[in-house]
Amino acid sequence: MQLSNETASSPVFLRLNDYMSRQKELSLSSGASLCLIHRDAIVHEWYEGQHDRAPGSRRIDADSQFHLASVRKTYLGFAVSLAIEEGRIASVDDLAADYLADADRSLLAGTTIRHLLTHTHGLQARGIQARVFPPGTDWSYNNTGLHLLFRIVGNVFGKPLADVLRERVFEPLGFSQTGWRKERTERLVWMNDDRYDDDHGADNNMFASTRELAYWGYLHAAKGVVGGKQIVPSGVFERAAAVTSPEELPADRPRNGFIWRVQERPSDISELGPSLPAGSYQSLGAYGCAVLVLPSHDAVAVRMLNQCEKDPPGYDYLADIRGFGDVVKAALEYASIIK
Repeated sequence: MQLSNETASSPVFLRLNDYMSRQKELSLSSGASLCLIHRDAIVHEWYEGQHDRAPGSRRIDADSQFHLASVRKTYLGFAVSLAIEEGRIASVDDLAADYLADADRSLLAGTTIRHLLTHTHGLQARGIQARVFPPGTDWSYNNTGLHLLFRIVGNVFGKPLADVLRERVFEPLGFSQTGWRKERTERLVWMNDDRYDDDHGADNNMFASTRELAYWGYLHAAKGVVGGKQIVPSGVFERAAAVTSPEELPADRPRNGFIWRVQERPSDISELGPSLPAGSYQSLGAYGCAVLVLPSHDAVAVRMLNQCEKDPPGYDYLADIRGFGDVVKAALEYASIIK
């Protein structure tokens, strides 16, 4: 990865702008943005709207840092993969309870790191006092397994997730617009007057600029190579992006890597558009932010939204995010044809 920051957008990407502008209105978001990286260069950026609907609100621009919501979990997946690379965790098939001194071993019996990473652990969404299904037999999206992974990462590294990311990624890459934030500042696209207690990585308070989230995605696509230098072992990214879901999982359930949604085969409930090739992977947050990695096209696309209300009539989040991937792929392929 040797990124150029000079953007010279092709007219073929205007359809992406139109798509996101329309989704901004449909989702009742006040702001939106795009960044597209292709073959080591930022080929398109776009910003529209305001941080919120208050009169005089700051305009969305390259310095605006959006609330990532669940996209932040890809940073947790990275830390787990790094822990395996360094031998801090022996295997994804290790029992989760082995890394938690106070674990309820009866409740977590048979639950592995793999199950926590892929939402196949079967633990109930609120707390971990009950099991909904045996581990590995079904898929259910909730944060229970991720809270356990956060504790495991802290245990094996001896420091919080935020410190691991800062030392291993953010500081080496010069990231200054990505991180967990407690205090509201003018460049943060703050949501719903939320308040946060800490910035250690456990809370849902991670923000990033559009461009730095695209860099994060492209770091995965480039398998850790920046400026010709391997800053993180390639295996960390190969592992994170590979299908990790248990083999016995029913075929119609989503497939995950290390938290990332990975395209194995098109599915009606997949968040990845049906035109995207196998091996594509993506993460979507509740407020509409998403990062899509297309290894087949050597490309990464990031979109940002700040949807702060429930899906309004006429807006289908699943159709939206699937459509986004299809539009990105079509634009990339058309751009290649007309060169």
